[in-house]
Amino acid sequence: MSESITLARPYARAAFSMARARGRLPQWSALLGFTAAAVAEPSVQALLGDPRLDAQALVDVLTPPGEADPDFASFLAVLADNRRMALLPDISGLFNAQRAEEENVVKATITSANALDAGELAKLTDALRKRFGSEVEVTTAVDAALIGGAVIDAGDVVIDGSLRTKLARLGAALAN
Repeated sequence: MSESITLARPYARAAFSMARARGRLPQWSALLGFTAAAVAEPSVQALLGDPRLDAQALVDVLTPPGEADPDFASFLAVLADNRRMALLPDISGLFNAQRAEEENVVKATITSANALDAGELAKLTDALRKRFGSEVEVTTAVDAALIGGAVIDAGDVVIDGSLRTKLARLGAALAN
């Protein structure tokens, strides 16, 4: 996996530079998301390794319907010429990470023991916004194994307020 990230990084940087220069970061993010999802399909993966298909045929297969962005088509052509289409999921992820950093957005995942209601989610989002000093995009997940509380994962910062962890710490303290 680290090898594919290493290979994808220069392509993601190039895509980001092109999209930012043209003021099309959201559009390219959507286009890369579409192509990344397409490449993940088993039927498309079989096409990627087929030496009989030329680069333009691969570009035609992966170009989203109705979207005519010549710069994006050129970008896909470079990937196809270099047989790097399989890197699109990694390129998309790296592109979106650069975009979030550029737009000063922190992506956070809140995993709780029970589903959060709108009020709780709003309070947590506001608290995270204050803590990071930037806009926060929150996704939620439910994990009953937490017993209670929540775990917030925001990139390099993990805040574990789960009852499971508190019980584990208590158990460790009692054992010592």
